[in-house]
Amino acid sequence: MNRKRGGFTAALVLVTSVWMTGPAQAQTNCNTPNSSFEDVYCLTKTFVQADADLNVAYQKLLKKLKPADQSTLRQLQRAWVEDRNARTTSQDSKARTVIDIDLAVEMTTSRSNFLNDRYRECVSSGC
Repeated sequence: MNRKRGGFTAALVLVTSVWMTGPAQAQTNCNTPNSSFEDVYCLTKTFVQADADLNVAYQKLLKKLKPADQSTLRQLQRAWVEDRNARTTSQDSKARTVIDIDLAVEMTTSRSNFLNDRYRECVSSGC
């Protein structure tokens, strides 16, 4: 899914509405979404998967670290989540919350890759 960064944001209400549409939307082909609703649905699915992958990478690395380093990672991860949320969330002209889901996916995937790299370093040369 190649989307223009600045050209696509989704109102939180819209994301929630699409997310709750159930089995009918499950049939959407996310390789070729045919509407804005399908686009939001597919990007939401992509974000949910990226977030799940991030949680796996985080837990894997956390288990490799010493207690003091675990505490540091927890603090850094919380700060990263706050930063991601702040950078990907804004208000539109009607004071509705808007999420740049494209950027959220990009940032989450990047963070997951970073944590996986740190994990590989721990395995290969120690933490």
